[in-house]
Amino acid sequence: MLSHEKIWSAIDKLAERNQLTPSGLARRAGLDPTSFNKSKRLGPDGRLRWPSTESISKVLDATGATIDQFLSYFPSVTGHSQLPQGSFPPQAGTIPLLGFAQAGSGGFFDDGGFPAGQGWDVVEFPVDPSRKSGVYALEVQGESMMPLYRDGDVLIVEPGAQVRRGDRVVLKTREGEVMAKILTRQSPRTIELLSLNPEHPNRSFDIADVEWMARIIWASQ
Repeated sequence: MLSHEKIWSAIDKLAERNQLTPSGLARRAGLDPTSFNKSKRLGPDGRLRWPSTESISKVLDATGATIDQFLSYFPSVTGHSQLPQGSFPPQAGTIPLLGFAQAGSGGFFDDGGFPAGQGWDVVEFPVDPSRKSGVYALEVQGESMMPLYRDGDVLIVEPGAQVRRGDRVVLKTREGEVMAKILTRQSPRTIELLSLNPEHPNRSFDIADVEWMARIIWASQ
């Protein structure tokens, strides 16, 4: 049976087989780069958003894939995608885990800040993962986030969640810098962050220099 989850999973698989992120696949097909981002798969009111048949036709043409190949990427009846070992989705009860140093390199996230590609580990999540779609974990490395977060602490991040002033967030710049701080102000042009460690300076970024920002919803302290 065709479902919202299955068709988006097939698009993700097609992108992976072509060594692309979903946004990279959209670009190759001549579509808006954000067309296939995970944050675009649900409307603001929670309604499901489906890719158009025209979009699917364009990505098949752009990759040279046949419709039969595309259909073969649909998740099996067990609900798990037919992905190679080490890819997504992780097993039930676990979520993807990555160190902060790795998070700064390319290939681990799509443009919306959701997990992508391979090389992730997994960690047990204290809440049913199905209730928090797209959540993942980042392991703190070093002492730059003391005294709030220590080396080895695990931060659970929810990309796409609404972020408000005072929230603890993880931000990645377009230059690959990844940091955990407190959001103090966000305007249409800038983001201002308060450092968790008083020995480190507060930071301010132009929106154009930020790749993504996601809210921290839990920490293993």
